[in-house]
Amino acid sequence: MTGTVAMKPDRLSQRLLPVASVLLAVLLLWYFAAVGLNAAGAVERVLAPNGAYTTGELIASTLNMQRPVLPSPHQVVADLYRSLVDWPLDSPRNLLYHAGVTAQSTLVGFVLGTLLGIVLAAAIVHSRTLDRALLPWIVASQTVPVLAIAPIVLVILGSLGFEGVAPKATIAMYLCFFPVTVAMVQGLRAPQRIETELMHTYAASRLQTFWLLRLPSALPFLFPSLRVGIAAGVVGAMVAELPTGAQAGLGARLLTGSYYGNTVGIWSALVMSALLGAGLTAAVAGVERLVLRRGSAG
Repeated sequence: MTGTVAMKPDRLSQRLLPVASVLLAVLLLWYFAAVGLNAAGAVERVLAPNGAYTTGELIASTLNMQRPVLPSPHQVVADLYRSLVDWPLDSPRNLLYHAGVTAQSTLVGFVLGTLLGIVLAAAIVHSRTLDRALLPWIVASQTVPVLAIAPIVLVILGSLGFEGVAPKATIAMYLCFFPVTVAMVQGLRAPQRIETELMHTYAASRLQTFWLLRLPSALPFLFPSLRVGIAAGVVGAMVAELPTGAQAGLGARLLTGSYYGNTVGIWSALVMSALLGAGLTAAVAGVERLVLRRGSAG
């Protein structure tokens, strides 16, 4: 019993150590890059002329400039903290408010993209004609850059009277459905021939075979694609916020920061978007563990 308890912290440290090492390396590289990119501006705008400054003063000024080329990590953390603490949740200055707007579009697009992907995969698996007709076009659809297709889709939907969440969710759905479709096609085809023949022996219909055999076999393929899909959905929702001139959302926050040259605000929004994507991915992973655990228990 004592050995089992002692093993758990060891396993936890083995998982956290690589993550912490990579994080530390990224932070060090970030600080070095901030010093290098901000040095010219610091010499020109902050430090004393004619080189009357020390190396320490140069480094300190590069890491604490008001409008740096690349803000230092502690500047981004401080700006993110002030945004979350100094303003109410319904304030446009609070990044959680913008994250909530982006998350709403992401989740709607994610649900629609997941449903579309499952329906397309089921149709492809059960029809050779659709397999040959649809699958190449589904793959080809992802060769079109989302930055190019987003304005077109937004203009068309806007002319039809769709505003607010719907256009942004459509772009998120466009990025979500592809990994789900490809993974589900592979998962629905995972059952072996002997298993499908056994279902025929029991006179099971196609629908019964789908629910009792193909869908359970596809779950291990589905959930990894859902993690990829929801992360892509965050990107799609943010991209959709750019050409619309939206006043809320992380994409709108990025656009506002670029207009005013607020690089610290831009990086704060980027960090918040990364946290949003990680949080949504972790939520999908939690649902995956719950569903697969119940499935194995059953």
